[in-house]
Amino acid sequence: MIVPDIPQNAVAVADHYDELDPIYRRVWGDHVHHGLWATGRETPAEAVEALIDTVGDRLRLRPGEACVDIGCGYGSTARRLAATHKVGVTGFTLSAEQAHYAAAHPAPNVDIRLRDWLFNGLTDASAHAAWAIESSEHMVDKPEFFAEAHRVLSPGGRFVVCAWLAETDASGWRVRHLLEPICREGRLPSMGTREEYEAMAMAAGFSIDGYEDVSPRVARTWTICARRLLKALAVDRETRRLALGARNRIFVLSIPRLILAYRTGAMRYGIFTLSKAEQKGAPEGQR
Repeated sequence: MIVPDIPQNAVAVADHYDELDPIYRRVWGDHVHHGLWATGRETPAEAVEALIDTVGDRLRLRPGEACVDIGCGYGSTARRLAATHKVGVTGFTLSAEQAHYAAAHPAPNVDIRLRDWLFNGLTDASAHAAWAIESSEHMVDKPEFFAEAHRVLSPGGRFVVCAWLAETDASGWRVRHLLEPICREGRLPSMGTREEYEAMAMAAGFSIDGYEDVSPRVARTWTICARRLLKALAVDRETRRLALGARNRIFVLSIPRLILAYRTGAMRYGIFTLSKAEQKGAPEGQR
């Protein structure tokens, strides 16, 4: 597990997203996560939605199911999957700015809550499916992140995690100059490897149904973000103010690091498909 030199916590994560909210919405839009390219001809907006749709497909969502979006950002993923799959979604975010934006853009069957997932308050076995798109990285206690998902899911429940991952056995310079600074600058309490994520998931009680490394298909996200940020710096005074004077301005340095981390293989992007065991002896219709 890669751990930053300066410890990060939930307060730091919330402050990061609250302070940099104007930059995030200008550079990323409503979706604060990577895009997924299949042909390379997709627009950034299409690629972002392709990642969401991939998550929905992996979850095998069925109409009427109760779902949980862990680290929901502005609620855009929750709104899309609620609309396309006719499910109900409860989302969790640490950011007051993100929750405020979500409240200003309500959607049927979507409930966005300003609350730490590790203290989510949901009842046991209350959801059929859950997903976490690039939010597990911000969890201070990653084993508890998995344990809470397992507790909240009903028997047979499905869980998909899209995660920034460290290369297995990353060399010293990649840790020192790429991965550790990315954690520190991006307010990640830690960054795990594929093997560490799978071990934590299984320790929580999940079965590993699938894993896909889609690093080559998401990496161009950061060159797009770099171009958008440079353009915003040139034309927008608020972006310049935040990039030069905000407490969290150091995150700007992570963009070239992320580009290099993908190009060198120091960082990977993985999609985990997990499931909770069926209840033994349950009637067929309840499985």
